[in-house]
Amino acid sequence: MVIVILLMPLLLCAALPILPTHDDWASLTTPDFKPFFIKEHFLFYGYHWRPFDTWIGYIAGRNPQLLYPAFNHICVVLGHTLCAWLLYRLLHVLGFNKLACNITTLFFFIAPTTMATVLAVDSQNQVFASVWGIVAFLYYIKNSKGKYILWPIIIFIATLSKENGLMWALICPILAYGFDYIDKKTLKKDIIIGIAIMIVYALAIILLPKNIIIHPEYVPEDAKIVKNIIKFLFTSFFTADYIYLLHQPSRNLVLGGITLLLTIPFLYYVFIKKMQLLVHRKAVCTIVCLLIAVGPHLITIYSMMHTYAGLSLVCILIANAIDSYKNNTKGIICAYTVFILTALAIDIHLWKASYDSGLTGKTMAQEAINKTGAPVKSAYIIIIEDDYPKLSSFCVIPNEAFGWGIAAQYETNYKWPQEIQDTTIERTADAMKKASLLGQQVLDSKKYECVWIVDHKDITVIRNK
Repeated sequence: MVIVILLMPLLLCAALPILPTHDDWASLTTPDFKPFFIKEHFLFYGYHWRPFDTWIGYIAGRNPQLLYPAFNHICVVLGHTLCAWLLYRLLHVLGFNKLACNITTLFFFIAPTTMATVLAVDSQNQVFASVWGIVAFLYYIKNSKGKYILWPIIIFIATLSKENGLMWALICPILAYGFDYIDKKTLKKDIIIGIAIMIVYALAIILLPKNIIIHPEYVPEDAKIVKNIIKFLFTSFFTADYIYLLHQPSRNLVLGGITLLLTIPFLYYVFIKKMQLLVHRKAVCTIVCLLIAVGPHLITIYSMMHTYAGLSLVCILIANAIDSYKNNTKGIICAYTVFILTALAIDIHLWKASYDSGLTGKTMAQEAINKTGAPVKSAYIIIIEDDYPKLSSFCVIPNEAFGWGIAAQYETNYKWPQEIQDTTIERTADAMKKASLLGQQVLDSKKYECVWIVDHKDITVIRNK
């Protein structure tokens, strides 16, 4: 924890320069200028019921240029540090030795799989869902008076951070049973209570006033679920430089392969060499909890940042293996040292890619503003479809870094353009000509004052004289 606390300011300094991209521009944490006491800040709104997100957006809206995305990054880094401390406490309470607690906590704090969450602008919901989930478990196993009142309240807070927080209603009794905190009779009773908590949450959504939009990406599909499971297994149990392995424009299989090979020895010590531990009750219950934790993401959307939801449970599996080595720890410490150095190198590469993606969006926004000249109240954006590959929140498609024009609003401190509408056209040999004709038709309709044509990183501005 001393190392974690020393690394926290460095992590914060690394995160602060990273600018919003893609979903960051459309999330509930973007600067919000509406009054605070409105239903959108407390009830289900859009795709989610996440009031804490809207409150952060409201705070950022008081001074966007100063607070966005700086305030978001501060929340994420502080939350991640708090989660690491809670994980350390959790491992200690579960009875693991000091070496296991130390190694696993530092693994959690700097693992490349956490960087998709820690470096993102709109990810405090993921972090605090885990924070409150661990708090719920630590309180659950205390068996104190009023447990069945406060425990559901903490679960509800975790769920209002992000929906997968609701999974801790089942994780708590199953994990507690795995580590002998409750017997089988209590397990059955508390699983029923956990299901009841889920039903109450569902009823609250149904009965309370709401404005729900179902995003097509959230609709389960067989092929998508299979892909999500593969992503989950890879990101949860293998460490490598994903950009070198998976991002085609940046692909370098030699460097990517080297990072994977350097981290394999540590994974060998904790998963392969101690495979026999995986059939014991502690590990079996932990694995079940892991699947429950990531279940909502597996059937909807799973990207690298969603690994965070189950990473604390992966860490319990790691701690369980390290704890079994007792005094014979020389090999695992050497492997872990190599892992940490490799992970730090990967983290730096992931940070650079995130920084560059955000900078791309800012550059495009400045180009659109400069070429437009005089302020306009409305802008119509024509995006020429880009087949440029992306990777999670690290390597973002330029038009998504541009935020469909929202990045330009941010650059003018949301003064102009006040209204934005966008459309996407197919990339063909004469796509630019088609975009220009469409843009002129838009201007002739008098509904918009200018048109921005987005062609990869280039912005072309059309407006009437």
